Amino acid sequence: MFKEFRDFINKGNMLDLAIGVVVGAAFTTLTGAFMSSVVNPLVGMISGGADFSNKFIVLKDGPKAPAPYETMKAATDAGANVLAYGSFISAIVNFLVVMLVMFFVVKAYNRMKEFGKKEEAPAEAPAKPEDVALLEEIRDLLRNKAS
Repeated sequence: MFKEFRDFINKGNMLDLAIGVVVGAAFTTLTGAFMSSVVNPLVGMISGGADFSNKFIVLKDGPKAPAPYETMKAATDAGANVLAYGSFISAIVNFLVVMLVMFFVVKAYNRMKEFGKKEEAPAEAPAKPEDVALLEEIRDLLRNKAS
């Protein structure tokens, strides 16, 4: 049974999948840090200091405390039913940035793959068969004789 499990794990596709999951998790952490430390401050600066992650609409006041709530955490702690559209906007921006980065990674990978290939010289046209060459020579001689 252990041998079967080892054979299953050693299959190329399973190993590739495991590597992809690990790299994907690391990439998610990296893009999350990039978003929180670079993109979100830039968006906040452009939009006048707006923090999208704290944008919400109170659908129903909480039983513990009535509206208004300064933060989404205060609203959820009070038991209010909130529509957290800011978190959704942040997730969309995060997704778009991840897809943009992945596009550039794949584009660079494809370019490197093409660069690695040696350009093959176009094959020379195959030589004409000997009988065709002789017939063309006879034709040319007859044409020159007739002129």
